[in-house]
Amino acid sequence: MYPLRALTDSKTSECPRNLYEMSNESMVFQQNDLFPSAFPAMEEIRRQGKLCDVVLKVDDQAFSAHKIVLAATIPYFHAMFTNDMVESRQHEIKMQSIDANSLEALINFAYSGRIVLDKNNVQSIMLGASYLHLTKVRDACANYLLQRLHPHNALGIRQFADTLGCSNLVESADKYIEQCFHEVSLSDEYLNLPMEDVKNLLNRNELRVESEEQVFEACMRWVKHSENRTANLPVLLAQVRLPLLSPLYLTDRVATEELIRTSHQCRDLLDEARVFHLIPERRPLLQSFRTKPRACEVRGHIYVVGGLNKHGDSLSTVEYYDPKLNAWQSAPAMSTMRSRLGVAVLRGMLYAFGGYNGKDRLASVEVYDCMKKEWSTVAPMQCKRSALGATALGDWIYVCGGYDGVSSLNSVERYHPQINTWCTLAPMNKSRSAGAVIACQGYIYALGGHDGLSIFDSVERYDPNTNTWTEATPMLTKRCRLGVAMLGGKLYACGGYDGASFLQTVEVFDPNTNKWSYVASMNAHRSRVALTANMGKLWAVGGYDGFSNLVSVEVYDPVTDTWTFAAPMVAHEGGVGLGVISIP
Repeated sequence: MYPLRALTDSKTSECPRNLYEMSNESMVFQQNDLFPSAFPAMEEIRRQGKLCDVVLKVDDQAFSAHKIVLAATIPYFHAMFTNDMVESRQHEIKMQSIDANSLEALINFAYSGRIVLDKNNVQSIMLGASYLHLTKVRDACANYLLQRLHPHNALGIRQFADTLGCSNLVESADKYIEQCFHEVSLSDEYLNLPMEDVKNLLNRNELRVESEEQVFEACMRWVKHSENRTANLPVLLAQVRLPLLSPLYLTDRVATEELIRTSHQCRDLLDEARVFHLIPERRPLLQSFRTKPRACEVRGHIYVVGGLNKHGDSLSTVEYYDPKLNAWQSAPAMSTMRSRLGVAVLRGMLYAFGGYNGKDRLASVEVYDCMKKEWSTVAPMQCKRSALGATALGDWIYVCGGYDGVSSLNSVERYHPQINTWCTLAPMNKSRSAGAVIACQGYIYALGGHDGLSIFDSVERYDPNTNTWTEATPMLTKRCRLGVAMLGGKLYACGGYDGASFLQTVEVFDPNTNKWSYVASMNAHRSRVALTANMGKLWAVGGYDGFSNLVSVEVYDPVTDTWTFAAPMVAHEGGVGLGVISIP
């Protein structure tokens, strides 16, 4: 007699192979597709209303189900039906602390193992999942919210996660709020926080801010939002590290604030800051948390992208400045040569838009992932653009103006990285090629540039809420090919070309006073200069001085109002795109 051997289903079967375990006395058969096929069958039986032995009622809605399925898949019902609770003997059970839509979705999940989350249902489903002890569904909801953190919703998501005891989401939201504090402080959620929450937030050592000015402005913004908050100012102002503010800012901004002038406690805090600056020898006696810089000053790698070589040819080359090493390092090159491109950074990803490859104006876009150290292509712009402006605000990146090879442009587009799509927005009032674009206090500013005939000193401002552009205070100097950056809540414009001269002047716009003023000029004349903020200072990179493309880099210290040279670029000579990726 031949010995028995293990058999399997036909090789043509699409089902998982069945198993036979053989011994001298017995055989075990295992059908591996039984369980995956059983739950869909039970779901169909429930859909037909057959064999159901329990009805769950919420308000005026009722849902039939099978106790055994609910007990096997939902911990809440497992405890209810297997521990001789009263409900285990009832046919109808009235549910509390969960809404009907969430209950229906979670019952369906019990049969299918599948649930669809969206912005309208995720919080109610997370509440229901927490109530029913479905931790994996709750964690999936938390991950959905985590991926959609935004300055305008981060505080609300953090509070929601805290009420559910979802510590991972609370921790992640806290980190996001700390890293995006300035943007968060502009939100309605921040303005509606209770006083104790604002106090705890302003006190955090981990706030990532360009300067303590942003913390002071956030404090005043909350207090002035409602007339009955004035009495809270001394407590909140005590959380602001006033000694870290510049003497000029203390004199021109803090000391002139009426709410501070009329409060003895606030004036005492201001005097402490003044003494700290005026009498250095007394600083050891004034040491407190207010005299120590916050732990998370913005620090990042400054990426230089594309641009020109010494022969004027477009480059795909990329390098970055490492502040720890005080040196430039090479990074992977783009797939396309680009000069006069636009660059923006959003959520730690660096985007390169359009530009000129030496032959054509480009609509293509690519993005750099510094963790993977690789570039990838994303959806192209709707219009070819070189000499354009680009900036990030909220979840979107805005590109404005530029040159398409025929004429200067006034058109504006917005890119949504999460869905990889572009949409057209209201055009600017002027066509602006070689202008500059920057996000400031929830608006998009477009500065300078030219239309092929005239160079502008004009500035206009875009409101994303109304999709409209309005005229803003013009600069003191006409500028195209200028550099623009935000530092300490103020907008700086430097260098460029006015039609007759290559500029080294620098001016600053204060949104609180709505005025421009000059600060110290750069050491070099710089047209086509790239400007960015990093480590509490401004960095002016490359440019053209009227004779040659520049490899030099200058750094502006707003406290001393001086420019000094930093390590020069290695692989570029002017006309670069610039972006800062924060160092974790």
